Amino acid sequence: MSRSNFTGKRIGTFICLLVTVGILWFQGSMAVSAIGTTDLPQTGDTDLSTVTEPPGTADTPEELNHLTTQNILTLTLDGGNGQLNGDLRILITLTLIMLAPTILILMTSFTRILIVLHFTRAALNTQTAPPNQILVGLALILTFFIMEPVITQINEEAIVPFEEGEIDQEEALKAGMAPLREFMYRQTQVKDVELFMEIADTEWDGVTLEDIPNSILIPSFVISELRIAFWIGFMIYIPFIVIDMVVASTLMSMGMMMLPPTTISMPFKILLFVLADGWSLIIGEVVQTFY
Repeated sequence: MSRSNFTGKRIGTFICLLVTVGILWFQGSMAVSAIGTTDLPQTGDTDLSTVTEPPGTADTPEELNHLTTQNILTLTLDGGNGQLNGDLRILITLTLIMLAPTILILMTSFTRILIVLHFTRAALNTQTAPPNQILVGLALILTFFIMEPVITQINEEAIVPFEEGEIDQEEALKAGMAPLREFMYRQTQVKDVELFMEIADTEWDGVTLEDIPNSILIPSFVISELRIAFWIGFMIYIPFIVIDMVVASTLMSMGMMMLPPTTISMPFKILLFVLADGWSLIIGEVVQTFY
């Protein structure tokens, strides 16, 4: 057996040993944290200590193995306001971080802006200029710019009162969704809501927002955003198609049928786009569609 193979086996054995020790330690810590009785002082009571027996009172080895503190994951209730302890706050925060991409893509202006920017790049026929990272970053910045009033309203009506204990979780969630629902409803076409209402076999008067559940409002909003984005993309394509037609006709009249028209038309497209200040026009018009 070569020295390298022997060294590799030793490293593999050492890694397996570390993993085994880690698993045993994790199981042991979980078992210890579960010890406790319901009649002992809880961590949520600030007037009582979590130490069940004072130090130095153990007389036998069995008593030394007894856990003298009680560490239990609890929901601390302060006058019925429902404040959460640190561990549960971390869990909720991580859950919101996991759902953040879905909320960002499907419930904000991000979808329309990004699709319009991609249509603009395709119409210019510049392939990867600007690159996807630039387009996504610009779409994010514009999304935060458009959604700033909504974010501020959510913070003032849901997050701050919940942190101060004025409302519970259910009220905070409802208050936080209200500004988002109003924003989506203003950008959603009635026929899209009626489509999903018909599929779900639900009655709707065609006006009241409160009668539209989130399961219907969100897909209706996404379809409306896709329709508007594609319509804007079509309007962006029209002047560039005219340039392609003029260049193709000129090349055919000169007998240069083997030369691809896109090769000649792309510099003219870029020149026209720069002279017309195209980025400012497109971004400005897209942002104004949300107001």
